[in-house]
Amino acid sequence: MKREYWQEELEVLHRNELKKLQVERLQATLGHAGRSPFYNKVFQQKNIKADNIKDVEQIWDLPFTTKQDLRENFPYGFLTMPKKEIVRLHSSSGTTGNPTVVFHNRHDLDSWANLVARSLFIAGVRDTDVFQNICGYGLFTGGLGFQYGIEKLGALSIPAGAGNSLRQIKLMRDYGTTAAHAIPSYLGRLYEVFEAEGLDPKKDTQLRIFVIGAEPHTDEQRRRIEEMYGVKAYNSFGLTEMNGPGVAFECEYQDGMHIWEDAYLVEIVNPDTLEPVPDGDYGELVITTLDRQAMPLIRYRTRDITRIIPDRCKCGRTHRRIDRITGRSDDMFIIKGCNVFPMQIEGILLKIPEVGSDYMITLETMNGNDEMVVEVEVKKDWFRGDIRRLESLTRSITAQIRDEVLVKPAVKLVEAGSLPKPEGKAVRVIDLRNGGIKN
Repeated sequence: MKREYWQEELEVLHRNELKKLQVERLQATLGHAGRSPFYNKVFQQKNIKADNIKDVEQIWDLPFTTKQDLRENFPYGFLTMPKKEIVRLHSSSGTTGNPTVVFHNRHDLDSWANLVARSLFIAGVRDTDVFQNICGYGLFTGGLGFQYGIEKLGALSIPAGAGNSLRQIKLMRDYGTTAAHAIPSYLGRLYEVFEAEGLDPKKDTQLRIFVIGAEPHTDEQRRRIEEMYGVKAYNSFGLTEMNGPGVAFECEYQDGMHIWEDAYLVEIVNPDTLEPVPDGDYGELVITTLDRQAMPLIRYRTRDITRIIPDRCKCGRTHRRIDRITGRSDDMFIIKGCNVFPMQIEGILLKIPEVGSDYMITLETMNGNDEMVVEVEVKKDWFRGDIRRLESLTRSITAQIRDEVLVKPAVKLVEAGSLPKPEGKAVRVIDLRNGGIKN
């Protein structure tokens, strides 16, 4: 079978040739970066010169960049060129201090659009599709990031924006939407609206592909989405600091996400020692931009936990794959001396057929002891059923979570749709011990 590629000359490039391209682009990236106030100072202090880079492994000799660096040098400390050459910025919400802001010139936006188009193509989206982007537009990168990629690919785009589920369903049915992008937690809520309207997305829409991302999720959640909608759901990865969407994407085999190594130099490091780990071992993802001019970033610590999948993908692409994000090094919470990632709990809950779309973890101090309360939405026919069944389900969930994280939670079953539904990414953890919120 002849395989299709968006850019065959790059996607199946021999590893030796790909490394040569990476060295050339890394040298150019360091040249651009050195013009920014932040990197100019760092490079002078550490005697870093672009011409000295002859191999990609020399990246290990360069310093890391962190989110704190971006915030401390807000807004223009990483900018490499006059503002008149900049055409767009995107940023995080910045609700607890300076936001993380990234600037783009025209070259950067063209490169980004191409990466998103390439990513959509490997997931099976074609110019014959009707693509509905169920994502916030504005400073958040998911809206315009996907929009320009969809248009680059040539598909008919519906810039639907986030929320308003009844309108989303109407758009899908009116225009024959075949592909869509949304955050996974929202798709669970959207399905409940389909059911409330007496509709079945398998029969009453033409959907065949979902692109999901923007928040960590388990494979159990992806499989549940596929079952509910009768589609293939492809995992995607991106972050504002690396443009947004289009950093890594699953192909038809759904076996890890191809990270575009002509645009990003990837490392996996031990988050404690910051030393490189072998392919196949989990650690923190560190990325260097290779095709961005206005605001390149060197060895950016993403805090996302994943691994490089060692073997080559069956699709024939030579770009390496990262595994799904299992959590973030800064998402972990400690309770009763145990390290817990929210994804561990989600992985248990979404394997249980009676459990609905959402859950909430609350950490609080009661009688001088830290406790973990897990509220779990249960499907309506179960929640309103025999009390003995609910008690049995509560005991089962409690035991499974305790066995996984070594802490016994207080499990509370609640009715489907009763937990708060934020407009954007799902908030999964509320830590009342310090008055803070993690998501």
